[in-house]
Amino acid sequence: MRKPRYLQDGATYHVTAKTNRGEFILNTDEVKELFSRVVEEAKKKFDVELIQYSIMTNHVHLLIKPKGDTILSKLMQWILGVFAMRFNKLFGLQGHVWYDRFKSKIIASFRQLVNTFHYISNNPVKAGLCEKAENYIWGGLYELKKGRLRLLDPPDEWLKLIM
Repeated sequence: MRKPRYLQDGATYHVTAKTNRGEFILNTDEVKELFSRVVEEAKKKFDVELIQYSIMTNHVHLLIKPKGDTILSKLMQWILGVFAMRFNKLFGLQGHVWYDRFKSKIIASFRQLVNTFHYISNNPVKAGLCEKAENYIWGGLYELKKGRLRLLDPPDEWLKLIM
């Protein structure tokens, strides 16, 4: 029996989703763009604020705040499910794309919010995908530094101070 997911109204979450068997299916720009488009569509369909993200080669990180009537589980089910269907169709595959359920952690303090933002931003550097986080085009810091927001919502004042 799996543990129930702990959800809280108005909470911000650090969400991670890993690919099945840890396969590097998110390793091309084409597939990362596919995932980005799905997130972009989700933002039009659901009331949600995306604060930070990083699309890695075998997992994704989202710093996300569902708003209004949006339920995190429904939002992530839609994002991961739609991506999986499109990925499988694109490559003529069947079966699981994602490993298990997505993981989520409630951000309980401002310090944790800042630390999580930096953790997600620097994940591509730690993985050796880039030298500077702001140069990783599949992460939110790139959007923020370039001033061209695609997936992210306009930053709050606190975010401008820590960048």
